[in-house]
Amino acid sequence: MPVLVASDLDRTLIYSAAALALTMPDARAPRLLCVEVHESKPLSYMTETAAQLLTDLGDTAVFVPTTTRTRKQYQRINLPGPPPTYAICANGGHLLVDGVSDRDWHARVLARLADECAPLSEVQEHLLRTADPVWVRKHRVAEDLFAYLVVERELLREEWVKELAVWAENRGWTVSLQGRKIYAVPKPLTKSAAVREVARRTGADLTLAAGDSLLDADLLLAADQGWRPGHGELADADWTAPAISALPERGVLAGERILREFLRTVRSARSQ
Repeated sequence: MPVLVASDLDRTLIYSAAALALTMPDARAPRLLCVEVHESKPLSYMTETAAQLLTDLGDTAVFVPTTTRTRKQYQRINLPGPPPTYAICANGGHLLVDGVSDRDWHARVLARLADECAPLSEVQEHLLRTADPVWVRKHRVAEDLFAYLVVERELLREEWVKELAVWAENRGWTVSLQGRKIYAVPKPLTKSAAVREVARRTGADLTLAAGDSLLDADLLLAADQGWRPGHGELADADWTAPAISALPERGVLAGERILREFLRTVRSARSQ
C-alpha cells in the first residue's frame, strides 16, 4: 500500500529570501537551490540537501504538494524530483491530476461553499470597507474561492484581525494571518478534504503531513503523523496534537528536517 505525503509549500518546504532564517555564520550557511522564479527574479528556495531528500521521497511515496496558492502561483514552482501526479491548490479548491484541475472535485467544492457559507462577494465587500488603506497594500481574490489582503505588518492593528475573525466565524469563514497576508477562507474549503480524496484514489493506508499555518491545522489533524516547523502561526500559538511533532528548526533548515522525517517514516513503513 502506498504512503501519501501531503505537505504545505511556503514556509514549510520552500522559503522566500526573507523567510530563510540563515542565523548561522556565513561560512556555514547551506547551499541553496532556487525553485521558483517570478517576473525574472528568484523567489523561493530550499537547501540542496532538501532537494535531494525530496527527490528520494518522490521515488518512494505519493508526494502531494498541498498549498493555498492559486494554480497559476503553484505552477511557477519547479520542485526537484519526479513531477507529482496529484497537487492540491487554492486550499483544497482545486485538485490537480497531472497538472489539470479535476472538474468533478471542483464542482463538489463549489456546491458545499454555496450551501454552507456566506458568499465571497459579501466577505470581499467587508474587507474593502473595513480595512485601513494605511496598512493595506493589495486586495486579492484567489480562484473566485477566497480573499486575502497584503499588508504592512508593523502598521496592522491586531484588534482589527480579531474583529474580522469574529465577523467571519458567524458567516462560515475563517481568518488566518500569515506573514504579510491576511486570508479569509470558507470553512469547508480545506486541504484535508482534498487529501482524503487523494488517499481514496491511491489506496494509501498511511498519510503524513506538514505545515506551518492555521490553514494547515486541519491537514495535520487528518494525517496519521505530522510535523510543524519552529516558526509560523502554529508555532506562535504553541499548537500541537497527539500525532504532531513540533520541530525546533526554523526557516529553510526546518524544511530540510521535515523532509528527513518524511523519508525516515516512509522507509520505516515500507520495511514492515
